[in-house]
Amino acid sequence: MATNILSTSNPFLLTNSFSSSSFVTPTYVYYNPIMKCTVKRELTLCKAANQPAPPHSPIVVTKRGLSISFITSFVLSLASKKNANAAILEADDDEELLEKVKRDRKKRLEKQGVISSSKQETGYLQDLVYKLSTVGQALEKNDLSAAGSVLGGNADADWVQRANIAFNKLSSSPEEKTEVDSFNSSLASLISSVSKNDVESSKIAFVSSATAFEKWTSMTGLAAQLKGL
Repeated sequence: MATNILSTSNPFLLTNSFSSSSFVTPTYVYYNPIMKCTVKRELTLCKAANQPAPPHSPIVVTKRGLSISFITSFVLSLASKKNANAAILEADDDEELLEKVKRDRKKRLEKQGVISSSKQETGYLQDLVYKLSTVGQALEKNDLSAAGSVLGGNADADWVQRANIAFNKLSSSPEEKTEVDSFNSSLASLISSVSKNDVESSKIAFVSSATAFEKWTSMTGLAAQLKGL
């Protein structure tokens, strides 16, 4: 009877106290009637399901972290301002360039109008081109006599005066007037050197006068209007 009671009875708890904040290992004792011995089984009880989760670890903010964050924000702010300033400057440059293009176009149109209405002056300059070409061919052959016959004896020849009429009418900028002065100075040296039969000086003066005239025609837009350049 006693054996049957023990074998069918519930196991009795030897250790039944536990803490809600820790794991507990209670021990239950059974009596085995076959083996005639006591069997112990240990069970592990988990924490209660409704036990609150541990709080999150606090975020640690260091002086080094704050410094890095501040420097990064400062650099990004400077980069943003730099890009904005660059965009403003670029816009100003584009506007200034556009205005310059408009002014240059206006000047070209005005110059073209002056040239179109200056047929006679263009003819004077065409005569100048032919004379310079003839003088250059004569100097290549060291024929100062042929060069002198084209140039005349002094810088007051009619063809020179007519050329200067065209220069004065068609020159509008200081740079163009400077090239006109260089041409007249070199032409005077050429005429003088030819009259003295100085071949080398004549050739040097001819190159200087031809160069100044070519620059002037390029500045004024007359290079395409004159033949032989």
